Amino acid sequence: MKTEVNFCGIKMKNPVTVSSGTFGYGRGHNEFIDLNKLGAIITKGTSLIPKTGNKPPRICETEGGMLNCIGLENPGLEYFVNVDLPFLKSFNTPIIVNCFGGVEGTIEAYVNICRELNKLPIDGVEINLSCPNVKAGCLAFGTTYEGVKEITTACRKVLTDKPLIVKLTPNVTDITLPAKGAEDAGADGVSLINTITAMKIDIEKKRPILSINTGGLSGPAIKPVAVRMVYQVAHCVKIPVMGLGGIMTGEDVIEFLLAGATCISMGSANLVNPEASIKAIEEVENYMKKHNIIDINELIDAVEMN
Repeated sequence: MKTEVNFCGIKMKNPVTVSSGTFGYGRGHNEFIDLNKLGAIITKGTSLIPKTGNKPPRICETEGGMLNCIGLENPGLEYFVNVDLPFLKSFNTPIIVNCFGGVEGTIEAYVNICRELNKLPIDGVEINLSCPNVKAGCLAFGTTYEGVKEITTACRKVLTDKPLIVKLTPNVTDITLPAKGAEDAGADGVSLINTITAMKIDIEKKRPILSINTGGLSGPAIKPVAVRMVYQVAHCVKIPVMGLGGIMTGEDVIEFLLAGATCISMGSANLVNPEASIKAIEEVENYMKKHNIIDINELIDAVEMN
């Protein structure tokens, strides 16, 4: 039974990866699961210099999911290179570094970190054009065809030796337009969806719970939206798609593959159960056995529409 997939030239032993921001840099989770069993690890969003996040409260539970406004807090690239990268390299699992343009959020800032990442022994780079919880960059570029194309073009020029993946926001009218912008600018693949902008109000205080009022909604509540958008994008671009958004089980993984995703990424599930990714891998294998599927690639884009 073959579970291997090839995403943007990155060979994965299975299609299950872990999403940026929900798995840190793998430390802690390795006490619960064997990181060697994952298809890939996608690191926490990393900027050239350290970045503090938003003030608390910056996370809260909601029906069918959670809200967060962490604000892309991270220790910076130098710390990653000296501390976290050697740890990740001790495992036989592809490393995809999620990055963004730091406090400035400018195209130049995105280019600068991509230039440095191009030099590292990693397997791919995912640029975040979709975080709704920072004031600069990300959504400023990520909501239009032109914006995505412009920043992807600039990053592509310096990211010559690594696959370039563009992480897309669902907070748009037509998700296919930013996806086409990424493809036309030379991206190797796209990942979607990031969180949906949302709000929760404390009715006793009559104030939003999160410190910056709104945050990103993730978890099972957004999965049907994500499946629909993955299907749309998979059928409008020729580059491969990584699906994410509310994936909790092996059944969810199968659903995204059928919609056209080559691989998937689990996010909030890691916060609920640190073993969720490994359990999902096992459930996918059980599904394949049950349905006599020899090669998992047979499931990709295999949905039969009504």
